[in-house]
Amino acid sequence: MPEGLDVIVVDDDPGICKVVSTTIKRFYTWGNVLSFTDSEAATDYCLGRDIGVAIFVVDVFLGGASGFFFLDAIDKKFPTAHADAIIITGNASDDIVNMCVASDVNHLLEKPVKPYALQLAVRAIAEKYLKFAKRIFNDPEFAKSIANI
Repeated sequence: MPEGLDVIVVDDDPGICKVVSTTIKRFYTWGNVLSFTDSEAATDYCLGRDIGVAIFVVDVFLGGASGFFFLDAIDKKFPTAHADAIIITGNASDDIVNMCVASDVNHLLEKPVKPYALQLAVRAIAEKYLKFAKRIFNDPEFAKSIANI
């Protein structure tokens, strides 16, 4: 069972998948970094997890599927998958931007991915969970109200 907020990288290009994962591992300390070059294997892994929260770094085109299809396939288990995703693409066309907006994806990076842009996007997503956890820890009344949901 994961003990932190994991980052799941899905890209059908093994070289890019490795570079992105390695880059994230250099700065990310709040969970594991897992990478997949097969979107079906990534979907199976995600649907089999106990915890339905993670950060996703997903290529827009995954061989015969799309990154948006992958996020749709796991959103019952990960209700915030789209909001917690960073889409990467070789060409951020208007169509891809519109697909991100329509899918509630707020982070889009073009390849080659700049390490600082990737770090800022991952940290932006992680930060909302870190602030939430800190508030639960420091505010017993808030924690009690969350427990009643």
